[in-house]
Order: sequence, then structure tokens, then C-alpha cells
Amino acid sequence: MTLKDVSRRALASALGCCVIAGSVAAQSDDAPNAVLIRGAKIFTGCSPDLIEGQDVFVAGNMISKIGAELEAPDFATIIDADGRVLIPGLIDAHWHGVYATATIAQLMTTNEGYWNLLTSVAQRDTLYRGFTTVRDAAGPMFDIARATDEGLIEGPRVFPSGPAISQTAGHMDFRMTRDVPATPDKLHPFETADMFYIADGVPEVLKRIRENLMQGATQIKLMAGGGVTSSYDPIHTMQYTQDELKAAVEQAANWGTYVLTHAINDEAVNHSLDAGVKSIEHGHMSTRETLERFVEEDAWLSMQPFLDDEDAPALNAFQQAKYKFVTDGTDFVYRTAKELGVKIAFGTDTLFSADLAKRQGAQLAKLQRWFTPYEALKMATCDNAELLKLSGPLTPYPMGPLGVIEEGAYADMILVDGNPLETLDLVGDPEGSFDLIMKDGTIYKNTLQ
Repeated sequence: MTLKDVSRRALASALGCCVIAGSVAAQSDDAPNAVLIRGAKIFTGCSPDLIEGQDVFVAGNMISKIGAELEAPDFATIIDADGRVLIPGLIDAHWHGVYATATIAQLMTTNEGYWNLLTSVAQRDTLYRGFTTVRDAAGPMFDIARATDEGLIEGPRVFPSGPAISQTAGHMDFRMTRDVPATPDKLHPFETADMFYIADGVPEVLKRIRENLMQGATQIKLMAGGGVTSSYDPIHTMQYTQDELKAAVEQAANWGTYVLTHAINDEAVNHSLDAGVKSIEHGHMSTRETLERFVEEDAWLSMQPFLDDEDAPALNAFQQAKYKFVTDGTDFVYRTAKELGVKIAFGTDTLFSADLAKRQGAQLAKLQRWFTPYEALKMATCDNAELLKLSGPLTPYPMGPLGVIEEGAYADMILVDGNPLETLDLVGDPEGSFDLIMKDGTIYKNTLQ
């Protein structure tokens, strides 16, 4: 039996009553979602070889069939790719939905209602840059994630960490000095709004982690070392004790998930690895010996292509001095980590700049300084998807794999006008290069019809 022989009623039952949405809504209201992409060169996400002569059939929100000369039901949307390259939806493994485009002044002078509205726009724009999944590495994103999954707003899939957990005077402590001394009954408004949690000592760390898990965190974020944008911590500092970090790792593991830590300096990276942390964010000051530990410990380096270039943030003198330690290490760490076979994730860590957020894809293209186009694209698809699997049973998307084009995977795909495996800069121009953007089987952009 061919697909054309399948009735709408039978297919609708098989799809679990999936309904067409977005730009596929040209079909009748009771028709299940079905899309056939013909004539594309397929980059699976995990292999450097493009697959030709194969069609991709999407049923509901999943890739149902990949094969030659597939037939589609009469109500399906047909996309003629005409030799364009089909790639998986991109994944940003270090994203901050609330902080990406909002300025510090906006966050300081508004409340959760405004933050959610601003973030919904930022998330929509992220999706239209081809990023169909993000791991949110800190911020009040639980409601945004839920609203996205419920179809109330457009945006990428979200793996939320919830508010980052910081010690007093740590990287995420954005209180004023007049806010201390603090007592348990004196929480900062940003804490009650899930911007960050301040926790000192094992009992407080465990409590805040459990509160994040209660709200739907898929992984836990702690600050383990000095940062650039924070006010009180020099870049060299180590934050949290081993007891506190190990307690966090154990608590996350009890729920089947993992801890990611902000750690830039080499000592903080090792401090995190000693505690069993599986995802180190940044790590720009790591030594060769430390990078060898990543391989031994089977840990991920979630790093960003930070350089002293046109994308450098506006910083004060204190922050600029700290930022130089970061940019001075970027080249060495990328080259050495690649040589050693460290598992490297791609993320942008965009903060407080709508203009920089627009360059999300350009940040990915910047990786060609150290990696081949294939290696960079694999990092932002297949590899990042492997990192997301560390959330285990807490994943919000258990039906199939992400970051790949294969049968049974979620239907997150992009049709590129050109070959990004040869010209990686194409991903930095999503408006001009991405002719089709699909997430969860829904077409959000289609210039071909």
C-alpha cells in the first residue's frame, strides 16, 4: 500500500490526531499534518556525506519515512527542494532566552509580565534563525517553555535550567551591597522572580535545586567560578565548596539528570570535574592537562567563540580586564580540545543585546576558524543533541531523537539555498539562505511556495 492509499481518517488516527498548524494550514481543518520534501540533498547531522535521491516524509511532528520516490496522501504539502541542502534544525546549547535581548536597564525597571513578552519575541526570532532547540542555561524560562510547547507562542524547544544557583558574591549575585546582610526571610525580588537563587551551604543548595526540579528544570546550573559581567567576583575565584558541588551533582543524579557549571578559570574547571560535573560552561582558561581530564571524565566542554572582535560586548573597565582572560584562551582551548577529542558543544551565551542575538548563526559560522564546516554543523546538531540526552527521563521530548534527520526523529529541519558543508557562512544569513524552516512538523518559513 502506498501513502496515497492511506485515508485521512486512518492517518489521523496513526498520528494521534495531529492538526496542521503554521503555514501548512492551507489543508482542511480536520486533515492530519503531512509534508513531503522532494529533491533535497540531506545532511543527517552526524555524517559528512550528503544523501541524494531520497525524499523525506513528515507525518505529524515526526520524520516518518526517508526513501526514494515516496508518494504522499492527496492532502499533504509537497516541497520541491530542487537540490537544496536539508539540514537538521540547529541547537544552541548555551542560550539565555530572558537575558539575550533585554538590556540590564529593562530588566531592572520592569517585572515578569514585561520579561515574558520581550522573551516571546526573542524566542520567535531565534526560531526564524533556524534554531529549533535551545538549552536555556539560566533564567525564568519555565513559563516560556510551557507556552511554547502548548503552542501559545512561537519559539524553539526549551530545555530549561531555571534560575542559576549562586553563592553569595558569586557570578550570579546581582544584588546591591545594600541588600546584605540577608536573612532567609529577606529574598531579593529577582530571587522570587526566578532570575537567580542565592544558596550558601549544602542544605540551601539542595533546597534550591529541588525547587528548580519542582518547576520543571531539565538540568541544574550552578556558578562555580568568577565571571565577566558580575560585579563582585574576580575572574580567578573558585565558587562553592566540594561538598556543595558534590551534593548538587548527587541531587541531580537522583532525578536522572546532571549539573552544568559556569567555570572559566582552570581551577574552577577542575573544581567542577572533581565533583562529577558533566557539562562545563566556558572553560576558556583551561590548560592542556585539564582538557585531557575532560576525555578521562567523559565530560562536555560547552564553549563559545568569544574573541576581541566585532561581537565583543560593551563592558566597564573591571569587566573588560576579566574578558581579556577569556578571549586570550579561546584559540588555544578550541584547538587543543579538538586535538584531544574532547566532546565540545556549541552555544552562544548571548547577553543583553538584541543586535548580538541577531548574529546567533554568525557565531556558529565563526567556528570555521577552528573547525571544518561539517564539524561545526555536527556540533550544532548531532553533538548538541547528544548533550541534551544527559537530561535522561526529564527530557520534555521523549518520542524521538533531536538534531538529526532520520526516520523516527522529530521533524526539525531547514532547507538551505546552497551547501553549508562547503560555505558555513550561509548559516549566518538565515533570512537570505534558509528557504524553509520546520520545527515539530510545522512549517514556519517557506519561500518556495
